[in-house]
Amino acid sequence: MNNPNSLRVGDHGSDVTVLQTRLVRAGQPLTVDSWYGAATEAAVRAFQRSHGQVVDGIVGPRTQAALTGIIDPLALTQNDIVAAAATLDCESATINAVIEVESPRGGFLPDGRVVILFERHVFWQQLVAAGIDPTTVALPASILSQQRGGYVGGAAEYARLAQAVAIHPEAATAACSWGRFQIMGYHATSLGYASAIAMAAAFAKGEGEHLVAFVRFVQLDADLLKALRARKWGAFAKLYNGPAYATNLYDTKLASAYARHSAALSATAEAA
Repeated sequence: MNNPNSLRVGDHGSDVTVLQTRLVRAGQPLTVDSWYGAATEAAVRAFQRSHGQVVDGIVGPRTQAALTGIIDPLALTQNDIVAAAATLDCESATINAVIEVESPRGGFLPDGRVVILFERHVFWQQLVAAGIDPTTVALPASILSQQRGGYVGGAAEYARLAQAVAIHPEAATAACSWGRFQIMGYHATSLGYASAIAMAAAFAKGEGEHLVAFVRFVQLDADLLKALRARKWGAFAKLYNGPAYATNLYDTKLASAYARHSAALSATAEAA
């Protein structure tokens, strides 16, 4: 799903006019015509590159903020992506595509906390693993259940987490997905963190750490890594998103995003 607060190729109107005007003020040679076409995308990419941002040609809140002089120190950068691609031995355009499709909304809430989603059924499982009988725990079904659900989204997920933490901090933290790539806390030790709590603390340092965890997650699954390197988007999406990937067109979206990022990076290299 596209971020409703973002601008991209094909958009038009007053918001694009404002964007183009700000790009011109930032030194980008561009005609203000209120249409987000190829020239505007190239100007956005050039601006993002010069400001150390993820170079995706999509104007989300962070690029909009940078155009007004506000830089987010927690944001993922293109240098982070290049480093991740080198570690995984794949093209940086491949990582850009995954980020665009899988994590377009960023890894932090407006209040600066890491984005989470608390999974009540996973909390049940984690309590069992910790030797606690969930049926003896006095929590509402919205916090503890054998069934998925209870989601409220956004900052309100922290209120759900807080109730679980009061029972068992590590199990509660392990029952959340964390950050830009929605990495479950129970993967923490396999990804090299001392605990789920330690992983959450690391994620608070910035989205670069979220990408590091994603890289480690991919490296642990030989089939996932192989699919990513070969850009077998159907296989990658099935392993990463589950069997419903086709219904949500994840493979098609990944292929389209890769083609666009690859072409843009090639054009930049030729112009250099």
